[in-house]
Amino acid sequence: MGWTIGYVAGIVVVLAVVALVVPILLLARRIGGQALAIDDSLQDSVRHTAALAELNTTIEAAGVIVAGLERGRHRLGG
Repeated sequence: MGWTIGYVAGIVVVLAVVALVVPILLLARRIGGQALAIDDSLQDSVRHTAALAELNTTIEAAGVIVAGLERGRHRLGG
């Protein structure tokens, strides 16, 4: 009789642990899938915004062009 109670108690404990761990593992798998999607989206963002690194160069070039146009306008009397 004692062994039966021990086996039943052991089975109940194992089932309780399984019942708690399985949802955690399923949630972790879902989070992992979402993390991959987020990472892909971030990689796309990096690729699409890479040109912004050259924005300061463009601004500097535009400043030089505008300054040259202003000098030309002043030389022409405008």
